[in-house]
Amino acid sequence: MSDVLETYSPVLNRDLEDLVVSDLGDLVLSGLSIEQALDAIADGMAYAAEQARLAVMLGGEHTASLGSFRGLKRVWPEAIILQADAHLDMRPDYAGQVLSHATWLNHVGKEFGFRTIHQVGLRSGDRREWQLARRETAWSSTELSVPLSVRDHVGHRPVYVSIDIAVLDPAHAPGTGCPEPGGVTVRELLDFLYSLEGLRVVALDVMEVSPNVDAANITAAAAAKLVREAILLFGSAATPVGR
Repeated sequence: MSDVLETYSPVLNRDLEDLVVSDLGDLVLSGLSIEQALDAIADGMAYAAEQARLAVMLGGEHTASLGSFRGLKRVWPEAIILQADAHLDMRPDYAGQVLSHATWLNHVGKEFGFRTIHQVGLRSGDRREWQLARRETAWSSTELSVPLSVRDHVGHRPVYVSIDIAVLDPAHAPGTGCPEPGGVTVRELLDFLYSLEGLRVVALDVMEVSPNVDAANITAAAAAKLVREAILLFGSAATPVGR
């Protein structure tokens, strides 16, 4: 869907033609176990993060973000994660599985500390998840915003932004596995992205896009624009970086 987008963003007054953008291709995960696939994803993200000002992953089942964050932590050990999602994804297990799209952030908390987790846009999860999020995470909110107090807490630490497309209302993103009514519009999600300018975002993913259940490609179009704006916002030399 990126083929139908202009390279220029009138909001940011920046153009992809002024950047060096590299497509590192797809990871081949067929035939691998979940753990093997996560290892491969971690290797891929670590490689991308070492090469680029902003590393971007597109997906795909949200479990992949666990591998991606593991890889980023190799390059940026102080990195925190900012998740925009309808679902908390913090169950200890789901449908008999310990590793799934509903549990991956619980693993992030156990491996790297729940205080590395910041969540926005939430509106779905079981009671245990909400209790865990409210008690242990650095920030978990139903609002799609990052208060000044949270920005101060993040400071200059590297940030991994994980966007589950289900944070959008199903009217704006029908092509996803777990649509959840009551979400935000594409404009509101873009405004949230713009609001992160000034944070040290070094990696980003857009996940759970399922074109096969969206004949009109509404969801893919929204995801493509999010990615373009993110690359221009955080991949530009205008964004301060440094270790």
